[in-house]
Amino acid sequence: MSLLRRNRRSAAATASAAAAAAGGGGYLEPAAYNIIPIQDVVMHGEHPSLRFPEVRAAVEALAHAADLPPPPLSRAWDAFRADLFDWLGATFGFQLHNVCNQREHLVLLLANAQLRAGGTLPTDHPADVLHHSIARNIRKKLLKNYKAWCSYLGKRPHVYVPGAGRRVQGVGPDTRRDLLYTALYLLIWGEAANLRFMPECLCYIFHYMALDLNHVIDQSVDVETGRPSIPAVHGEDAFLEKVVTPIYNVLKAEVDFSRNGTKPHSAWRNYDDVNEYFWSRRVFRRLQWPLSPARSFFIQPGNPGRIGKTGFVEQRSFWNVYRSFDRAWVMLILFFQAAMIVAWDGRTPWDSLRFRDIQVRVLSVFITWAALRIVQAVLDAGTQYSLVRRETTLLAVRMVLKVFVAVGWTITFVVLYVRMWDQRWRDRRWSFAANSRVLNYLEAAAVFVIPQVVALVLFIVPWIRNFLEKTNWRILYVLTWWFQTRTFVGRGVREGLIDNIKYTTFWVFLLTAKFTFSYFLQIKPMVGPTKTILSLHDIRRNWFEFMPHTERIAVILMWLPVVLIYLMDIQIWYAVFSSLTGALIGLFSHLGEIRSVEQLRLRFQFFASAMQFNLMPEEHLDAVRGGLRSKLYDAINRLKLRYGFGRPYRKIEANEVEAKRFALIWNEIIQTFREEDIISDKEVELLELPPVVWKIRVVRWPCFLLNNELLLALSQAKELAADDRAHWTRICNNEYRRCAVVEAYDSIRHLLLEIIEERTVEHIIVSQLFLAFDDAMKYGKFSEEYKLDLLPEIHSYVITLVELLLNVKKDQTKIINTLQTLYVLAIHDFPKKKKDMEQLRLERLAPSSPEESSLLFEDVIKCPSNDDVSFYKQVRRLHTILTSRDSMNNVPKNPEARRRITFFSNSLFMNMPRAPTVEKMMAFSVLTPYYNEDVMYNRDQLRRENEDGVSILFYLQKIYEDDWGNFLERMRRDGMTDDDEIWSGKYQELRLWASYRGQTLARTVRGMMYYHRALKMLAFLDTASEVDITEGTKHLASFGSIRHENDVYPMNGGFQQRPQRRLDRGTSTVSQLFKGQEDGAALMKYTYVVACQIYGNQKIAKDQRAEDILTLMKKNEALRVAYVDERHHQGYTQYYSVLVKFDQDLQREVEIYRIRLPGQLKLGEGKPENQNHAIIFTRGDAVQTIDMNQDNYFEEALKMRNLLEQYNYYHGSRKPTLLGVREHVFTGSVSSLAWFMSAQETSFVTLGQRVLANPLKVRMHYGHPDVFDRLWFLTRGGISKASRVINISEDIFAGFNCTLRGGNVSHHEYIQVGKGRDVGLNQISMFEAKVSSGNGEQTLSRDVYRLGHRLDFFRMLSVFYTTVGFYFNTMLVVLTVYTFVWGRLYLALSGLEAGIQGSANSTNNKALGTVLNQQFIIQIGFFTALPMIIENSLEQGFLPAIWDFFTMQMNFSSLFYTFSMGTKSHYYGRTILHGGAKYRATGRGFVVQHKSFAENYRLYARSHFIKAIELGIILTVYAAHSVIAKNTLVYIIMNISSWFLVISWIMAPFAFNPSGFDWLKTVYDFDDFMNWICLLAFIPTGWGLISIAQVIRPFIESTVVWNSVISVARLYEILLGVFVMAPVALLAWLPGFQEMQTRVLFNEGFSRGLQISRILTGKKANTA
Repeated sequence: MSLLRRNRRSAAATASAAAAAAGGGGYLEPAAYNIIPIQDVVMHGEHPSLRFPEVRAAVEALAHAADLPPPPLSRAWDAFRADLFDWLGATFGFQLHNVCNQREHLVLLLANAQLRAGGTLPTDHPADVLHHSIARNIRKKLLKNYKAWCSYLGKRPHVYVPGAGRRVQGVGPDTRRDLLYTALYLLIWGEAANLRFMPECLCYIFHYMALDLNHVIDQSVDVETGRPSIPAVHGEDAFLEKVVTPIYNVLKAEVDFSRNGTKPHSAWRNYDDVNEYFWSRRVFRRLQWPLSPARSFFIQPGNPGRIGKTGFVEQRSFWNVYRSFDRAWVMLILFFQAAMIVAWDGRTPWDSLRFRDIQVRVLSVFITWAALRIVQAVLDAGTQYSLVRRETTLLAVRMVLKVFVAVGWTITFVVLYVRMWDQRWRDRRWSFAANSRVLNYLEAAAVFVIPQVVALVLFIVPWIRNFLEKTNWRILYVLTWWFQTRTFVGRGVREGLIDNIKYTTFWVFLLTAKFTFSYFLQIKPMVGPTKTILSLHDIRRNWFEFMPHTERIAVILMWLPVVLIYLMDIQIWYAVFSSLTGALIGLFSHLGEIRSVEQLRLRFQFFASAMQFNLMPEEHLDAVRGGLRSKLYDAINRLKLRYGFGRPYRKIEANEVEAKRFALIWNEIIQTFREEDIISDKEVELLELPPVVWKIRVVRWPCFLLNNELLLALSQAKELAADDRAHWTRICNNEYRRCAVVEAYDSIRHLLLEIIEERTVEHIIVSQLFLAFDDAMKYGKFSEEYKLDLLPEIHSYVITLVELLLNVKKDQTKIINTLQTLYVLAIHDFPKKKKDMEQLRLERLAPSSPEESSLLFEDVIKCPSNDDVSFYKQVRRLHTILTSRDSMNNVPKNPEARRRITFFSNSLFMNMPRAPTVEKMMAFSVLTPYYNEDVMYNRDQLRRENEDGVSILFYLQKIYEDDWGNFLERMRRDGMTDDDEIWSGKYQELRLWASYRGQTLARTVRGMMYYHRALKMLAFLDTASEVDITEGTKHLASFGSIRHENDVYPMNGGFQQRPQRRLDRGTSTVSQLFKGQEDGAALMKYTYVVACQIYGNQKIAKDQRAEDILTLMKKNEALRVAYVDERHHQGYTQYYSVLVKFDQDLQREVEIYRIRLPGQLKLGEGKPENQNHAIIFTRGDAVQTIDMNQDNYFEEALKMRNLLEQYNYYHGSRKPTLLGVREHVFTGSVSSLAWFMSAQETSFVTLGQRVLANPLKVRMHYGHPDVFDRLWFLTRGGISKASRVINISEDIFAGFNCTLRGGNVSHHEYIQVGKGRDVGLNQISMFEAKVSSGNGEQTLSRDVYRLGHRLDFFRMLSVFYTTVGFYFNTMLVVLTVYTFVWGRLYLALSGLEAGIQGSANSTNNKALGTVLNQQFIIQIGFFTALPMIIENSLEQGFLPAIWDFFTMQMNFSSLFYTFSMGTKSHYYGRTILHGGAKYRATGRGFVVQHKSFAENYRLYARSHFIKAIELGIILTVYAAHSVIAKNTLVYIIMNISSWFLVISWIMAPFAFNPSGFDWLKTVYDFDDFMNWICLLAFIPTGWGLISIAQVIRPFIESTVVWNSVISVARLYEILLGVFVMAPVALLAWLPGFQEMQTRVLFNEGFSRGLQISRILTGKKANTA
């Protein structure tokens, strides 16, 4: 009664407020609600979510606000209707809809937490009362970051919750206080808008508002006024206007000042700068509370006194690579120096190091080390000087001191080093005095390395370092001040000892291999030629005046490629070691054990037990889990399950409830396959598990498992002479054969008894006949009494009978004749012992009178009506078992269906947490950002033809030919009589079919809504009793299969097509068994929000996308859409975050929440801003981020409960805060280019992520479908970063932020999500340009710098070589090619090459060959190839993996990877130096359209063509002047990689362009290119003269010079274009070359038998 009485706020009042906010009025209707109708419990009392007592407990706990002080300035305050949220909203001035939104948010958090904790609460605690521990635990987790921030700043948290006290209406005051603090934080967060990216800013706001809250609820007296305290921020919308908007305006002013991010990062403050302003104690003194515009924090850019950068300054320079990862470079440089010293001696290393001279020379590395510290100190000062202000003078002091100390150490080491050698030369040996000076040097070195020794000790005992870093003792600040700037993040990020050992072992082996290889095959072989060249004198030199000191320059040019490869080849070794490690981990994870349908067939009999073990909840859910005993129990059971040990996991029986649950789940999976049109109706019946009917005594396995088994048993019976026991033993050796025999026998018996009328002579005869068979088998005398060799003949007649029954028009005469023939065979021919008629009559196997014998089966056959769906479904199954001869390993036919079935079945034998019930699982949300991409393909898109006459629909019909046939079959079953109706009556279904095969929002929504469907089914199975399952199975059996129309059935005289009969496609699904409460459980646990940022504008503009989004909401009841609405008033615009849904009762879109924003949404990057505005509408403990190009599968959604349980398990020393999920790239099945990209991406998202998570412990977030610990992340800046430009790769910064703030990222491969990738070269290049530019910005970022300095040495190496280091090293590879060819050109032109040819033999130098080989294997895609081969070997088998690799090479994959390397290096380097990183929309279309030469030229001229031509010219000149070129073989060996790069960078855009070598298109392309040149006014080029003219354009544009510049620019572009187009035109002219290119480009499609040629030739007549 209390819950109903405290209805808090009437529906009419809420609806009125909503109408007012929306600008409407008049008719009032019940207020819309999101998930739980909290606004009006009376009206929605029957809502399924309200059946949970935990929900009522949460609502009741929030209802106690009557005794709180009335809010200030409140006019109509009703204390008895208000709850805690109403009171907080009125007291602090929060928006009404923010209050409503966060009320539901907290109610769901509390209710779900109490549901999960049910077993751990006291047994006498009522379920409809909130337990105090629930509220307290949520408050602690939500405010953990706030308390850490207070501790960091030395402030006492303003959170005071007494442990005991008086009780108010059954709710303890401590619980209410917990709820008030939690609600206050959620309200602040829910209305903070862009401030949510600044978690410590929110901590500052909460700090003061919590203090005000304490004063108000404690009824403190204001010392200044003498009245009761009121909050500093109060009044209508006060929080938005007085707190959020002022800080928002600071951010907006900085963004405006940055000119959309084009200004240098050092010139303006981004989100991180403003947030880190709150990391200092000075903020309490300088900013204070309430916020005042007069404070320096609010001074606009350009005005004196403005606060500048905070914490870090991003500067554009390649020196950032050294500055962030200086320890890695110090290691490489010092080893190179030491190796050079040892190698120069000429002996083996172990011999050289016995001599004191060599030992002392090696000690010179300390001089270099000290010098490198000077470099680091100077870089720190040079890049971070703008951080120095009056209040940061200590920072300036440290910068200066570090420079002086580094210089001092360098001088010290130099002096001591000189003194050692001076004493040694004076004594002419290593005397005691000389050794004493060596000892002095070593003593200095020991002092120098003390910090490294301490770091090593703390690395060995990481928990001590974590403790020291997390404590906030002043003495520790003083001790660590010298080494690093104190920051709130990056403290206590060390892993546990076991993890340390694992990734240390990985890197020790890797570095050992690298340095051994470098010494013996790179450095040592270079020493001899170097000495020889330096000793040469009598050499004829050319151009000596321009090229003096040629010997020294030659040595430098020889060494430069070696040094560059030496610096980057750890990347190669990482690819090798990570691949092997990933394979080993994958093997132990049981990946790839089931690779095909045939392998699934062998394990299927254990499949039900595997599903029961993993997907069904444990019997004792309340038992404590996670302990050693529980883990051991699970491990033993998994071994039994995987290998069939033990009775519970050997097989399932037909009468077990487990088998029936398994059948319901399996059939629902098959049903979704059919709905997706990846299998046909016939395949459904072959794959589904039919229910136990017709009194069949065995498990009715899917037909595809029983193929040929009955025929093999018959063959055995005919050929083997043995007794019953021997026959039955051989049959039972194969479970499927046993079941096929028993099912066929039982089915035939039931079929005959079904079609023969009861209580007839014939019915009695058949019954007695089977009883005789049963008795013979029971006593083991069947083979003695019957002729087994006659079974094949009986079998053939049974087939004839079944086929007659399957005909639509039954031929009674033939049926009777067949039955009579079977009777004669069974009674007279089959028994070995002949019986006379009298005996047969006595045994009731013959009619009582002779006259009746000739009339047997006449007038007693009554076949069931054709409408008896269930009967004929069983008959068709019997027919399949009787007749299947060929292998069914190709069932299902569709490769995607096969892949999904095998992966799902394999995953159930992998290690995963046990699933809880749906009620006890963690609640979660899915969030998808959407802007203006395709929602569904419309009529125009489907029918519009490109220049080749190919439409999207035509393309899809040919690429997905099986799917299209299945779709038409489904449409005919649903009533379509003519295929032309597809554009009228079935148009919406057609749009969906096509959209589900593109990268559209519709596909993503369908996939994500599988979670909702899966949870409803699992909720039913959780609560269903044995009776429910059994009766439900029978109920579904009465509906039959979905396959009944347009099927061809065999007849004696041929084939006949059954006329159509429409059935409801959903009648046979498990949803028919639901009790009505499943929706409530699913809604409580799952929320899907699509952030359609501009949906409001699309509705106003009548955009088709808006209508399609509404269609998706109609189709998916649980779908919610969040968008930003703009309301224009007099002279200004207001912005709102709005959440809408489709109301199934009102049949229209309704608005749920409307929360006003402080201003325009987009201050930073678009995608994270879009995610941020919508995240307040998500619910639950976790949130999964899903992009617009992703998909999901029903069978994978079943395992989401298991995945979320990972949050309860330790992964290393911490529980995870981010769960990594495996991806399947679904766009690699047509073109070779898409295959290359798919292979590259697949190896990265599987093997690559696997190794990063374990053992390296550096997995981040890469835009994958990862699952975030929602409460952890929402209090720490959200699920991405949004600062303009610097955070262009917004997703990985979430991983950086997680690691730096002490989170833990794991990776799990027993569940997968689909992902689409770009499939055309231009799309791929734009994507790689975006990623490379993003990595360039990461190189400049504070996050990467802090990871490089705060992580231990080996994790730092892992971060470097798996993020920015990969792109930097790719650029070094390209630079190696340049240094090599320029060096060879110098040697040839200077004459030095000819002079040293005979003596130095530099061309045969092993080191140079090694370098060239390393550079080449990197160039052709080794980074991708090796991980791909290893991963494919693991999951598909070694031989298929090798064949795939060979096929890829034949399809010119190396050409693609070399071209891709150029893209990465160009955009990475350009971004670091010049900026320009931006989001590049790739379109993600279909690779059928020919790209014009002009388009390719504009895209690749600066990044590839110019550089390739430059290298080609150098190589040509070198060939003309080099003496080596006379030896063709030597020249080819030395320059093949360089020429391959030139060819790749010029020809790849045309080789991977559809119809790229078509002569007619080439002619048209040239005309188009010349037209574009004539329209060209001016474009940036790489030519120096034109570049200079572009810079001074404002000064010369009005002069006659400008026209000359334009003419020169045009001439330059024409010459360059003609140079590039010439080889294309030549190849296009050659006969047959275009056909070869088509075969190579679309080899994947050809190998699948797709009609690629028809697509490319554009047969318009075939366009639908």
